Amino acid sequence: MDQPVAIFGEALVDDFSTQRVVGGAPFNLARHLAGFGLPVTMVTRIGADDNGALVRNEFTRFGLSDTGLQTGAGEATGSVHVEVGSDGSHRFTIVPDQAYDHIDGTAALAAVQAARPGIFCFGTLAQRDPVSRAALHGLLEQTEAVRFLDLNLRPGHVDEAIVFDSLQQADIVKVNEEELQQLFKWYCHTCPDTVNMECISVDTECRAMMHNFSLSALLVTMGARGALYLSADGAHLADHGTGSSACFVDSVGAGDAFNAVFLLGRLRGWTMERTLARANAFAAASCGHAGAVPQELSSYARWLEQWAGEPEGT
Repeated sequence: MDQPVAIFGEALVDDFSTQRVVGGAPFNLARHLAGFGLPVTMVTRIGADDNGALVRNEFTRFGLSDTGLQTGAGEATGSVHVEVGSDGSHRFTIVPDQAYDHIDGTAALAAVQAARPGIFCFGTLAQRDPVSRAALHGLLEQTEAVRFLDLNLRPGHVDEAIVFDSLQQADIVKVNEEELQQLFKWYCHTCPDTVNMECISVDTECRAMMHNFSLSALLVTMGARGALYLSADGAHLADHGTGSSACFVDSVGAGDAFNAVFLLGRLRGWTMERTLARANAFAAASCGHAGAVPQELSSYARWLEQWAGEPEGT
């Protein structure tokens, strides 16, 4: 039986003016894991408004327990305003002072303690307000679960002090290349070029940082070039066979898709080689549909069937 997973952070709505799409990296992760059949407790806060109703509908659609879902009277459900340029580029405005900034620590602790998770996931955006940051600290102080940090830096909303504290609290950290470069600037003697992620200088600086923050593992996603996994016991594994979607739509939530399969593999005892290959394939396929999660939930069963049918050693 799979160990439960607890996830703390923002559930929000991306407002494109012509449509509203439920998102938020932690909530994307929660929905993916629930789609794969894992028991998930999502700790977040919404308002009693139309956007909150959209989030609740997604809890229902994915069969997620609402034990960690809080509703704040008079508070606004998290929102991101998205402007699409004539060239297809996107400009994001993350709205301040939203419901997920006011997560109640007592209620959150009760939900997580009832779940007794084996893995506890968190990020940085929901720490921008002292109220939710204090709630997260209370959970981290009490849990014995493995702590998985998806750094997910959002300029203007997260400062270095929050990043430093988060790294100190984490066991496993996932970053993209740009975030890794920022960590190098803050915490390492040199800032090596990450064009070749497998070069000695990158490995050396990563391991120095892992040692300083007592991390058991560091994951670096590299877009179409795959992902790299480093562990405190000396492992250095890369997978570049990401595959590609039949028709690229957007890369929204690709990192969240990768995280979901990485955690699934950890919970189900897959080899790291197999885990990275499957996480990369699922992330690449997620770029073939609009938004972070698929509309057809039956797609999760198809992935599980495909993986179950793979011969040993692949």
